[in-house]
Amino acid sequence: MVEISGKYKIGTRRFGSVNWIGAWTLYKKEVLRFLIVWVQTIFSPLISSLLFLLVLSLAIGSGREEVLGVSFINFLAPGLIAMQVIQQAFSHSSSTFMISKIQGNIVDILYAPLSPSEVTISIILAAVSRSVLIAIVSIITFYILVDIKIMSYLYLILFTFFSSFILGSIGIIAGLWAEKFDHMATVTNFVIVPLSFLSGTFYSINKLPEILQTISKLNPFFYMIDGFRYSFIGAADGSIFFGIIYLSLLSIVLWFVSYLLYKNGYKIKS
Repeated sequence: MVEISGKYKIGTRRFGSVNWIGAWTLYKKEVLRFLIVWVQTIFSPLISSLLFLLVLSLAIGSGREEVLGVSFINFLAPGLIAMQVIQQAFSHSSSTFMISKIQGNIVDILYAPLSPSEVTISIILAAVSRSVLIAIVSIITFYILVDIKIMSYLYLILFTFFSSFILGSIGIIAGLWAEKFDHMATVTNFVIVPLSFLSGTFYSINKLPEILQTISKLNPFFYMIDGFRYSFIGAADGSIFFGIIYLSLLSIVLWFVSYLLYKNGYKIKS
C-alpha cells in the first residue's frame, strides 16, 4: 500500500476552474440525443398541442367568447405551447438519468472529468434547448393556423427560459430518485400533468372561487403559463413582476437541490 500510494498520485484539474470543453461536449451529446429522434421529441408535442386546440375550440367555441380581452382560441394557444415547454423540459432531463441508470451507462458521466455543477447545468441547458425548439416550431405553426402575435419578445424569452430551466432541474431530481419507469410515470401523472393542467392553461383563474384563486397562485406552473401567455396577449391573471422574481428564486433553489443530490451520488453511487 505504501508503494502504491507513493507511486500514484491523484491528479489535478488541468483545464481551469470550469471544464468548458467537457461541459459543451455533454451538452452537445444531450442535444443530439433528442435531435436524432426529432419526430418524437419535437414534432409529437406539436401534434398534441394542435389536437388540444382543435378539440377544445370545437367543443367550447373559439369565436365570440372572450377571455382576458381576447378570443378563447387566442387565449388558449399560448397556454398549450407553454404546457408543452414545461412537460418536455422535464421529460428530457428525467429520461437522461433514468435511462442511464437502467442501461448502466451512467458511469460514463460519473467518471468523466466534470464537476456536479457542470453536469447538471449542461443537462438542464439541453432540456432548455429542447423546449425552445418546441416553442419556436409551435409558435410558427400556430401563427399559420391562429391569429396570434408576439407582444413582448423579452417576456417570451424570460418565461420560456425560467419554465424549462425549473422543469429541467425537477427532471434531474426525479430521474435520480426514480428506480424504474413506474416511478417516473408516478411523478409525471400525479405531479407534472396535474400542476400544468390546473395552472390556467385552459381557463382564467379569475373565474374560480377566491380560495381556489389563492391556491392557484401558489402553483409555480401558473406563473410560467401566465407569463408566457402575457407575452402574446398583453394581459395576465397574476403579477408578471412577482412571477419573474418567484421563478428566478425557484430556478436557483431547484438547481441547487439537483446539484447536491448528484454531488452526493443519491441513488447512483453505492
